[in-house]
Amino acid sequence: MMLDLAVVNGLVFLEGGFRLSDVGIKDGKFAMITEPGFLPEAARTIDASGKHVIPGGIDTHVHYRDPGHWERETFEVGTRAAAAGGCTTFFEHPISIPPQWNGKILKDRISICKGEDSSANDRHEKGSCVDFCFFGAAGGQHPEAIEPLADEGIVAYKTFLHDAPEGRDAEFEGLTSANNDQLYRVLEEVKKTGLTIAAHAEDNELVTGFIKRLREQGRQNENIAHCESRPPIVEIEAISKMLKFGKDVGCPIELVHVSTWQAMELAKQAKAEGQPVYVETCPHYLLLDESYVEKYGAYAKCNPALRKKEDVERLWDYVKDGTVDFIGSDHSPFLVSEKEKLDKNGNKDIFLSPSGFPGIDLRLPLMVTEGMKRGVSLEKIIELLSVNPAKCFNIFPQKGTITSGADGDLVIIDLNKEVTCRAEDSYSQAKGIMKVYEDWKLGCSVDCTVVRGRVVMENGVVDESASGWGEFVRPVRNH
Repeated sequence: MMLDLAVVNGLVFLEGGFRLSDVGIKDGKFAMITEPGFLPEAARTIDASGKHVIPGGIDTHVHYRDPGHWERETFEVGTRAAAAGGCTTFFEHPISIPPQWNGKILKDRISICKGEDSSANDRHEKGSCVDFCFFGAAGGQHPEAIEPLADEGIVAYKTFLHDAPEGRDAEFEGLTSANNDQLYRVLEEVKKTGLTIAAHAEDNELVTGFIKRLREQGRQNENIAHCESRPPIVEIEAISKMLKFGKDVGCPIELVHVSTWQAMELAKQAKAEGQPVYVETCPHYLLLDESYVEKYGAYAKCNPALRKKEDVERLWDYVKDGTVDFIGSDHSPFLVSEKEKLDKNGNKDIFLSPSGFPGIDLRLPLMVTEGMKRGVSLEKIIELLSVNPAKCFNIFPQKGTITSGADGDLVIIDLNKEVTCRAEDSYSQAKGIMKVYEDWKLGCSVDCTVVRGRVVMENGVVDESASGWGEFVRPVRNH
């Protein structure tokens, strides 16, 4: 047998640990894993001596902006950043125009992602170079559409616990559970599918009230006012409600981008009682504190807000004890002009700029670097970045493992090479707003990214001809 690709002499992540092995890929699948020197001939061979070979990264929380705001970032350009950062599969969360609350909208977005949509081709959109899953939108506006959407291949659902933000109705249609009655109905509908629902868990009444008071105090020109408008209680209250509602309905819950240790403790207790709960956090909540908002303003603005340094430190306890299931980037591209938006009088107003910043290309190197500093094993980090996402969302063992028969997705990293993070080197269309990690020292380099046997990135250079190579991944339905 002639292999398509052989990766030899690397320390390969196999069944939870690293072993010196050779890996062979044929027809997009892992075909053989052997001791060094025993693979048959391959069309191409990559020598990974002295490096680690890990399953392709799975980013559980990504917002690309196609369609509706392609000027912020397209699937084609944004997934080059994914490939550069060792992400071989991403989970797209709905905020688009419109969000995918029914099968037709979902199919349209998949077509754009694959580079098959005619309107996308007018913009020379060639599609994703890595594989992808989609979350479906679930909200109080179209509850009857929730259950049928599961048959279209979504990996989970997403809802927001508030009305659409002012002026953004089109981006949030069918995506919001604006009150308790709507949320309960949404959970009932999702339960019928056997899938999980993720909620952006911030208490909208508290946020609205805090912003109103801060404006009345004339503090909208202070960067730190953003953090004060979304203190920990905003998340704690919303997550408490999600856990209670999920338990009462019997619907699996995903808590996304958890930023507070108190909310982590609530999730830990719920898990201990047997409730089906998955917990995600993000690199920025584990690495950055509110001083970054004071320094960088809107460029460090995200929802939930960054926390105090002592709270950041406590989050790591829940990474280490297994409460955190996986880590997503919450990659959120915007324009510089949006981040620097002024009020109608030309004055600064921290509440006017959008929340979020890019991070899909930094998720893996940031977490490997910080994990090593904090005594978290590389094996544990790989579980959080690759293995657990696949298992929790029922795409394992197609994804998340280097095993014969699985998709041939892998990443080669070099722990002996330090890299300096510079926004100008990013492939992201939104690199202009990448401020917070500038000049950070990364304790590893991402040297090679392989998606179903195709090398889509090597030595920092993405193969732009791989656009459109990405495929839609459907979960195994257990319901």
